[in-house]
Amino acid sequence: MIKSAFFVFRLAAAWFIAVLLVGVMWSELPLLGRLEWPVVLLGMATMALVVTGALSHLGRVRLIAGHVDKTVLSNRQRRQVEIPFEAGEAFDLLEAAIRELPRVEQVEAARDSLQLRAKVARPQTYGEHPLGRWNPLLWFGIPRNQILATVTPGHDSSSVTLICEPESPAWSDWFLVDDGTNFENAEAITRAISRRVAEHRRGEKAAAMQTATEKELAVARLSLLHAQVEPHFLYNTLASAQLLARSDPPRAEEMLGHLIQYLRHSLPRTEDELSTLGEELERAVAYLEILKIRMGPRLSVQVDVPEPLRATPLPPMVLQTLVENAIKHGLEPRTAGGTVWIRARRSEGMVAVTVADDGEGFNAKTNGTGIGLKNVRERLRLVFDGEAALAVVANFPAGVAATITVPATDGVHSHV
Repeated sequence: MIKSAFFVFRLAAAWFIAVLLVGVMWSELPLLGRLEWPVVLLGMATMALVVTGALSHLGRVRLIAGHVDKTVLSNRQRRQVEIPFEAGEAFDLLEAAIRELPRVEQVEAARDSLQLRAKVARPQTYGEHPLGRWNPLLWFGIPRNQILATVTPGHDSSSVTLICEPESPAWSDWFLVDDGTNFENAEAITRAISRRVAEHRRGEKAAAMQTATEKELAVARLSLLHAQVEPHFLYNTLASAQLLARSDPPRAEEMLGHLIQYLRHSLPRTEDELSTLGEELERAVAYLEILKIRMGPRLSVQVDVPEPLRATPLPPMVLQTLVENAIKHGLEPRTAGGTVWIRARRSEGMVAVTVADDGEGFNAKTNGTGIGLKNVRERLRLVFDGEAALAVVANFPAGVAATITVPATDGVHSHV
């Protein structure tokens, strides 16, 4: 109440002084200066209209803001808004928020200096003003409002300084009111910024959820492929061991030993848990040793993986998939069989693991569907965030060579 009364008193006092000055000037006029009643009537009418306009301004500001204080009563509004974006993105968001204001015009955006200016036509809040041009609160004209916004870059966010004021000098605030229109503009821009930031965060959250969903689906597809491959191999191995148990028990015992080693490294892992090149190599070698017993001299295996590289992190099953492809699509269709090479080398912070064969190559009729290699690429993309790769090329003089390239860890040293 005290602030409201002081505001009305301040406005009335400014106009009272102005009326006194006009009265003094009137009294100095020859002949007309003797007539005091025109000045008295004009002063009384002016003061009545000024007080009425001030009370109207108070009522509208209280209606808009819900309270009355020095800040909301001011014709000139300042806001400091933090935006959690880099400066360029924050500037674009601010410009879009200002352009959405009703009656906005003459928007000037200087992207290099991160400044933005705009003019906003002031609405006729109560329709046509009483007395029209005779209303003293309109004697200086109806100025437009203007907006000045500046973006200040920060470390992880940007700060916006927003100024909303009348298009008139500061001294006019002693005589004129803006009916809360600049407060409305400042609040509208702040709300628009908050809404756009919230939309951006919802979009980021939705994108993160989509990525997580895609990752879960990819892992599920890989798990399904894993479940499809292992039982098929397990049944064939057990059937072979059963036959060998009758004709060649030592070889059957050897096969079962390799099968145990294979299964030990095939136990399910927790979500996102990585294996190592050494563990995956033990599983692949156990798999190949079982096949050597089944295929006999048709299969030869050569492994060249330096010990220091065996600690390299590797997703489970990717090496196994390449070895299985070499057997199924390279050597099994070939009557004479062939050789499988597994080789690893480090170069320039990357470890390259190659599985090669001298089998049928890309001309084989049993090239398969390619789903195994597709899933290997997908797993590498998800685990290493695009820093790993799979390359499949023709081997010389025959066969195929598939190479997985993954980042080396600090504990993995070069091997000469």
